[in-house]
Amino acid sequence: MWEDYANLFIKSIFIENMVFAYFLGMCSYLAISKTLKNGVGMGLAVIFVLTITVPLNYLIYEYLLVDGALSWIGPEYAQLDLSFLSLIMFIAVIASMVQLVEMIVEKFSPALYGSLGIFLPLIAVNCAILGGSLFMQIKDFSGISEAAVYGFGSGVGWFLAIVAIAAIREKIAYSNVPAPLKGLGITFIITGLMALGFMSFMGIKL
Repeated sequence: MWEDYANLFIKSIFIENMVFAYFLGMCSYLAISKTLKNGVGMGLAVIFVLTITVPLNYLIYEYLLVDGALSWIGPEYAQLDLSFLSLIMFIAVIASMVQLVEMIVEKFSPALYGSLGIFLPLIAVNCAILGGSLFMQIKDFSGISEAAVYGFGSGVGWFLAIVAIAAIREKIAYSNVPAPLKGLGITFIITGLMALGFMSFMGIKL
């Protein structure tokens, strides 16, 4: 059992990395990664939101929305299929968790809250967050523990991506980058190279 969880965790970080494998959450990844401090703050927020929302959405999907999920209420509800509501329910849960994160960051780190600016509440529409829940739905996990491990691993993968690019961008600020490539240009090139590097993890047999 623990080997399965470890394999799922490693796979969600390296092999199915939200940024480098699926290019999800690129807006926040590019905008916030100008400094390492902001990158760490945003990465931790994404880890928290993914770790909470993926298992929560798993419970909602399995016990409320999927075909026959409401049979625990009564036999007359056994054939009811509410899976068409999954997208809006997932977004509602994500928005609620993001609001909680925003209040916590504003309370305990006003400086970081000011630095992240509009991108902190925009975690609610970060496609990496929604992607975690949608991939959970597709992967058909056997239990909430697998969903939680997958959510946490996906968050850690996104955290590693933004921290890595933030550290590199701080260094290349003092490098002799050609003028046409300064800013987002060189960032896109480095991101592509990092994605190629992460593709090497696909050869790992888990």
